[in-house]
Amino acid sequence: MSERDGPVEPAGEDLRSYAVIGDGRTVALIGMRGQVDWMPIPDLGSQPVFARLLDDETGGCIELEPVGAYTVRRGYVSGTNVLRTTFTTADAKATVTDALVTGVAGRLPWAELARRIDGISGAMRFRWRVRPGTALGTASPWIEETTRGPIIRSGRTTIATVGRDHGPRRRAHAEDAAPELSGSFTTRAGSRHLLVIVATHDEPLHLPDPAIVDEGIDRTIANWRTWSREFSYDGPWRTHVQRSALALKLLIFSPSGAIAAAGTTSLPESRRGGKNWDYRFAWVRDLAYTTDALVRFGLREETHAALSWLLRTVRDNGPELHIFYDLDGGVPQGVQEHDVDGWRGIGPVVTGNPAQGQLQLGVYGDLFAICRTYVDAGNVLDIETGRMLAEIADRTCDVWRNRDAGMWELPDVEHYTSSKMGCWQALGDAIHLADAGQVSGSSDRWRIERDRIAAWIHENCWSEAAQAYVMHPGSDDLDASVLLHAMSGFDRGPRMSATIDAISASLGDGPHLYRYSGVQQEEAAFVACGFWRATALACVGRHHEAVALMDELVEQSNDVGLLAEMIDPADGSFWGNLPQALSHLALITAAITIDELTPGASTVPTRRHEKRG
Repeated sequence: MSERDGPVEPAGEDLRSYAVIGDGRTVALIGMRGQVDWMPIPDLGSQPVFARLLDDETGGCIELEPVGAYTVRRGYVSGTNVLRTTFTTADAKATVTDALVTGVAGRLPWAELARRIDGISGAMRFRWRVRPGTALGTASPWIEETTRGPIIRSGRTTIATVGRDHGPRRRAHAEDAAPELSGSFTTRAGSRHLLVIVATHDEPLHLPDPAIVDEGIDRTIANWRTWSREFSYDGPWRTHVQRSALALKLLIFSPSGAIAAAGTTSLPESRRGGKNWDYRFAWVRDLAYTTDALVRFGLREETHAALSWLLRTVRDNGPELHIFYDLDGGVPQGVQEHDVDGWRGIGPVVTGNPAQGQLQLGVYGDLFAICRTYVDAGNVLDIETGRMLAEIADRTCDVWRNRDAGMWELPDVEHYTSSKMGCWQALGDAIHLADAGQVSGSSDRWRIERDRIAAWIHENCWSEAAQAYVMHPGSDDLDASVLLHAMSGFDRGPRMSATIDAISASLGDGPHLYRYSGVQQEEAAFVACGFWRATALACVGRHHEAVALMDELVEQSNDVGLLAEMIDPADGSFWGNLPQALSHLALITAAITIDELTPGASTVPTRRHEKRG
């Protein structure tokens, strides 16, 4: 819970102020004032009709706020992604419960944002408005009067507002004002009001009965709690782990099983701007870490859906393995820049990601890690997948000597150390799957090449002067992604322990780490890197340090437990897209790994934390 005086100006809201809700198809970001500043329709990857987050002038928003001064306390309903906000004025109190409603059998075929307002005490006046935006300059919204009431049209999206005792009225179009629907009402002790925004895209619009929507909010709460009860983790930092798992669930695109890297686009990584990317795509890397977490939680359906989607997508878009795909399983092409200001005027605002088409050798390790996790959980691969993986293992043998863009998608191609370690990991997992009878192929060749990779790394990527694995041969730069390969098992000895110390000294700022040498001048600290350091400390046996660091890191989330891509160590401000899958995945992995590797722990380590040979 958090408190805040209101109201405040809407422009450039602090990114820490947002909570997120979702329905398995899209998400909505809700600020402290009850405003929805981001909601793509119909899908997470769609152009957003409500995007004031990036376009304060014409982006569009949904507002619901008390009139006059108030304080705010908020939090998720326990075990759910349903948000409950309590507004308190001098003489009244009311709660707003926000949900993207789910149906009896899962996701609804339309978007349904339900806002239930319950009066607790006194009389509190609320105002609301629904102002559609231009979808980042790609549509011009208007209001159409129908026999069912006013309907908002924005390009091919249709939106309606229904409710219970919500006092709707229409604001007429004016030359100097955007079209909007608005209204007001007053709560009293025991009162209940309902505001529902329903939308479709290229489809007829269903206008729901508010009484059914009211029941749907309770059903959505029950659905989330049923899902949360499936968790098998009961170790330290459980509350933070569960919230991170719930945040990840919001990024699982249920129509396909893909997992988005983040819920937004174009939120800047620093005050300087420039690094504003679209993360509403499915990275193979993120899916690998997510699958690992889902298996450990015992969540079978999501694990199978994610793996099946990825393998099908790789086959459909082969033979080369891409580093990310769109949520429907295609290969995104190109980047479109939009003529809007961006968050706090920091541009550019884009759809698409320029990293597509890069060679990133580490993706081979990610793909095999997913398949090994799935098999080690007691499942089997199909024949076609086994053949495809054998071909990719052979491909790894052929290409590991090449320069690539590295995990950080850099413009300069080099022999990045973490990429070579990823190839070593890929071949180790290929051998494991072959030994398990799941992959056919020349595992003898894979063993030879795996050992060559290890020897090459030890000879070329270790610096005696730096006492660390460097970013790439011939450089003194350091790279935090090397820490991932304490967990992979490449090195859990003195060299990795020394590398942790060198990276901490060079890239550390309190509990946080920057991604690589020199980037401190360009961007904030990368949230996931701090958790990777905690994980690596546990892997090399420095358990007390790992626990102490973890205790600091889990407190870096915002008031409702969410993490962005980056945090400025100077003031704790959020930067980059949010919620960020990799940040929450790193938290989950660190918590489970530290628990499993702590001396005397009762948990049996999973294969991801066994030394690989």
